[in-house]
Amino acid sequence: MRCCRIVLVLLLVFSSCKSSKTVSRSAAMFGKKMSPAKVSKKHIATLLDKQTLEAKLKVAYTTSKHKKKISVKLRIEKDTIIWLNATYAGLLVARAKITPTKMSYYEKVSKTHFEGDFTIMRKFLGAEVSFSQLQNLLLGQAIFDLKQQKYEFIINENAYLLLPKKQDELFNVFFWINPTHFKLDKQELISRKKNQLLQVQYKNYALIDEERFPKRIEIQAKENRNSTRVIIEYRNIIFNKKFSTPYRVPRGYKRIVLK
Repeated sequence: MRCCRIVLVLLLVFSSCKSSKTVSRSAAMFGKKMSPAKVSKKHIATLLDKQTLEAKLKVAYTTSKHKKKISVKLRIEKDTIIWLNATYAGLLVARAKITPTKMSYYEKVSKTHFEGDFTIMRKFLGAEVSFSQLQNLLLGQAIFDLKQQKYEFIINENAYLLLPKKQDELFNVFFWINPTHFKLDKQELISRKKNQLLQVQYKNYALIDEERFPKRIEIQAKENRNSTRVIIEYRNIIFNKKFSTPYRVPRGYKRIVLK
């Protein structure tokens, strides 16, 4: 079973969709006039203000060959650790621990494990990857620092669609920001040179302990003819709770080496 690997690696796959949405450059605005800089600042201001998050997740993933539902316990210590514990039919199947400098996981069915830094993952995925990007993706934030780029916006799909004035050479990126609470409705990365796409949609926001949080995340990744869909449903979200993040690879597990 590759559930843990799919959930972790899928979040980082960039891709392209040649039919990627042709957006309408409408001059219409929402309510009072907004500038791209103001929209960006309002989104940045919604960053999680709590130090820790613990939640139970229902994760369903579908590929051309597999369809599976698993339960995941998620623990995040802001800017420090992302810990996941995946179970199927009540049995532990995988565990992962991610820090700003290291990614580790093991799978019980295949009896394999992986350890590496983000440099290795960048070589494997062909794109820059960081801990903060993973963290932001799980929390409904833009995976890139909006302060590092100048943006313009148009009104699209009832949201502020932020577009960099100068797109990256490797991929295009789009952020749909909700005009009511300024969290993300959707973010999308499209490769120019590869036939790949990563689209992440955030739905059913709820106000929990004064934090606006997405209760459902839908991830769609495409590469050539291959497509993977992951649906994450958050349950029992608790902030600022003390917790442990145990991680030890069982004896006899074979280490996966990415070349």
